[in-house]
Amino acid sequence: MSKVVANTLLTVACICYSLAALAQKKSPQNWQLLSPAQDNVYGMGVEEAYKLLAGRKPETVIVAVIDSGVDTAHADLNEVIWTNEDEIPNNGIDDDNNGYIDDVNGWSFIGGKKEDLNYAAFELGRIHYRLSNKFKNVDSTSLSEKDLKEFEYYKTIQEAFDEQLTKFNSTEYFYGLLVGYMDKVRKLNLGKFTRDGLKNAAAVTPLDKKLKKILLKQTKKEDPEKLYKDFVEAHETYTNWIKFNTSDADSIRAAIIGDDPKDTTNRIYGCNRVIGPDAIHGTHVAGIIAAVRNNNIGMDGVADNVRIMPVRAVPNGDERDKDVANAIRYAVDNGAHIINMSFGKGYPLNKRLVDEAVMYALSKDVLLVHAAGNDAKNCDLSISYPNRNLDQGVTALNWLQVGASDYKKGKKLLASFSNYGKQQVDVFAPGYKIYSTTPDSSYQRLSGTSMASPSTAGAAALLKSYFPHLSAIEIRNVLMKTVTPYTKKVIVPGSSKKYLLFFKKHKKQHMAELCVSGGFVNVYNAVVYLLAEESK
Repeated sequence: MSKVVANTLLTVACICYSLAALAQKKSPQNWQLLSPAQDNVYGMGVEEAYKLLAGRKPETVIVAVIDSGVDTAHADLNEVIWTNEDEIPNNGIDDDNNGYIDDVNGWSFIGGKKEDLNYAAFELGRIHYRLSNKFKNVDSTSLSEKDLKEFEYYKTIQEAFDEQLTKFNSTEYFYGLLVGYMDKVRKLNLGKFTRDGLKNAAAVTPLDKKLKKILLKQTKKEDPEKLYKDFVEAHETYTNWIKFNTSDADSIRAAIIGDDPKDTTNRIYGCNRVIGPDAIHGTHVAGIIAAVRNNNIGMDGVADNVRIMPVRAVPNGDERDKDVANAIRYAVDNGAHIINMSFGKGYPLNKRLVDEAVMYALSKDVLLVHAAGNDAKNCDLSISYPNRNLDQGVTALNWLQVGASDYKKGKKLLASFSNYGKQQVDVFAPGYKIYSTTPDSSYQRLSGTSMASPSTAGAAALLKSYFPHLSAIEIRNVLMKTVTPYTKKVIVPGSSKKYLLFFKKHKKQHMAELCVSGGFVNVYNAVVYLLAEESK
């Protein structure tokens, strides 16, 4: 066993143990709707807001969800899925002449005639592949000044790519070891992975003993068979990421979807299958925004008069700028008032395309709500894409960047994984252990700024529905100025470090140093403010 693998075993074992500890903390259901003042839970005061709005007639608001796909048949969502009334279902004709055939409930930019793109390369891998073909065996002394500058960039990309691939390889190897040992246990236990079977399983080699110890810790609080499925899926994911990041990703995509990835002028491609092969993420996001309220099943969405428009553009890997730009334009052209974007990446390839689509959305008065990211990093110092910083120093005023918060007030109020930034992150919103819809009419608790973004998009949709005169920029400004303030210092995500044996040191700052608004989305405060403005 190499030193790299040994270190990976130790690191992932610590991660697994942390996740098990995390699972013990069960969040209140629908906590994102509750109130800091009334419920002592740091939600958005949504239920309080609805009491103020009683008797007021809302208008329908369309929220586009650019994501991995949405299960439109979910029992808690099927009533709120957007329908293109100008399109006759499944007749193979573009009835509304928008270029997209049978786009009855939305569109997928990552699906072909027969197959959907599931796994994809990261943008770093795609950039590396292209530059590697150009510079791998080139004598740099013979390059022109222009090519030499690109060559220097290639060396930076090569270093980052090698680091990423090493992590992928070691993590894939680790999960392979775990799954291999779990398979041994399952064979001895009639095809099931159980804790008793694990306890009775032999562990002769030092490696098997290590793996057994890790799994015994994990199965204390987690269902063993679900754990097995999760690890199999994780192993499959890393195996595919290695494959796609070391292959000609453009050719693989072209074979599935049929478009030329390098042709950035083409907007008409894809299919109408908006669920895709893995719709957990997108379905969860959609539920947070608009799951049917007060129907006594599952959970309640934030907004009660919304239609969800699924636009599939995010695979298991990095989304392409071309697809994101076209997804934004599709949503805008088909009537979306708000677009939720719970995705992001570290490298852009065609940033200009996305920038132009963002400005197009601004010109049509559409609000873009975007997840800040889950790397526990300062976005002021480490840029991720897409973002509101456009070319020529232009800032998109219709952009709302959202970090994730927890439900208990105190120093741990910010989610430990959330990105932050005094200049780049606007607000924080519920993003920890949010209970929401998942495919096949099921529900799960998931965490991430991916959950904080739709919490905020739902808040924006609620305001737009009951105060339809508000523009996208006005909705953003109202949500920013009516946040729940927090005067005490909170732990800066990612700043915790071990101190001695049992203690940790934390860096703490005021909220004003961690986001633009200095607080947390509060729908109740926003409604109070808007009603007061009306009465003037």
